[in-house]
Amino acid sequence: MPRQPRLDAPGTLHHVNGRGIETSKIFRTRKDREDFIARLAELCRSGRWAIYAWALMPNHFHLLVRTGKEPLARSMRRLMTGYAINFNLRHKRRGHLFQNRYKSIVCQEDLYLLELTRYIHLNPLRAGLVPDLEALGRYPWAGHSALTGQVERDWQDTNTIQGYFARRPKEAVRRYKAFVAEGISRGRRPELVGGGLIRSLGGWSQVLSLRRKGLRMAADDRVLGDGDFVEQIRSESAELEKETLRRKGPGLDLETLAREIAADRGITETELRSGSRLRKVSEARRGFCRAAVGELGFPAAAVARFLGVTTSAVVRAGRTE
Repeated sequence: MPRQPRLDAPGTLHHVNGRGIETSKIFRTRKDREDFIARLAELCRSGRWAIYAWALMPNHFHLLVRTGKEPLARSMRRLMTGYAINFNLRHKRRGHLFQNRYKSIVCQEDLYLLELTRYIHLNPLRAGLVPDLEALGRYPWAGHSALTGQVERDWQDTNTIQGYFARRPKEAVRRYKAFVAEGISRGRRPELVGGGLIRSLGGWSQVLSLRRKGLRMAADDRVLGDGDFVEQIRSESAELEKETLRRKGPGLDLETLAREIAADRGITETELRSGSRLRKVSEARRGFCRAAVGELGFPAAAVARFLGVTTSAVVRAGRTE
């Protein structure tokens, strides 16, 4: 069955998660986590995202983000492609780091913003990475510590979440902590990690009850929200897609990818496109080929013309082990 296109529009709230290929670890060291967080911070400081909740687990991550004018897909390419290239270079590995494409669910803010914030921030506790809520407050690889005031992160939007609980910061933190504590007994909340009518209504029993009454609601696996919200998001996304097609706006092109990878590796674009055999240049060129062909789907011949090398060289460089 073909994959459905992603739903997106400026200002949309998304629950995003990505996993390591074959459940492998995507965060092995402190340097890995700091690299990923630095990339999150850049997306927020540049105005592409607002992040309300996040958690880094050994083999996956969770993000609760609101997009700006840049589509989520383009921002995620910036995040995941750059991180994967650096991860592979740090750990002297080749091949894909992430399992398939990331999962993104469009979420209805008034129903799910706080629930998802709590769910995401309890992930380290549910997984046994920390023993209790006090330790979770000190855990550096999730957004809970910033919301409780124990870590300062200027790029994380804490005011929005705290504002739901109280005007005064101390009281907001106290109530937020109590809210999170109440969520421990609720378990893994499977209805929050997917979209569609079953999750939105809380299970099959509620769906069947509505159908027995002859009532129907719109549903979509890409959306976590009620029927009216599903229809609204579908309509907005359809209009945005039409506008994008009218403009024929480009996605991440080879020139942009080259600039990003060259900057990440501390070389110039000229060096990347030269025949230099310096190790850091060769590694960057291989990363460029893997990203361009494997992640973005550019033809190997087009990448070869861009780099000024043979098509077979691009194929070899982009081959996974």
